[in-house]
Amino acid sequence: MASKFPDKAFYKIGEVSTITKLPASVLRFWESEFTFLRPRKSQGRHRVYDKQTIETVLEIKRMLYEEGYTIMGLKRHWRRRRGGERPAIPGGQVQQIKEELRDIVDRLKDPSRQNLPS
Repeated sequence: MASKFPDKAFYKIGEVSTITKLPASVLRFWESEFTFLRPRKSQGRHRVYDKQTIETVLEIKRMLYEEGYTIMGLKRHWRRRRGGERPAIPGGQVQQIKEELRDIVDRLKDPSRQNLPS
């Protein structure tokens, strides 16, 4: 997405409001709804947005207003999107972890096994 706003490191909420054509109250509401949308705070406790955060706001706006997503639908979308980026655990490791957990549970159930080495 090509940037259509001034080239600076940080933007105040009023500037972001102008750039995105959204009221500051909407931006603050979205911050409360979307955990991934968290602008930094300056030393004076003012919100400061970077370009990436503004791009995220523009994407949220597009998805809500143009694509017809609901707030809940958009949350699910971002959760799946974020979840898809997690590295997968190889199947062999999953099996090994399961066996180790079973062993731990067995040791907890049987006090006589708690001091045995693995």
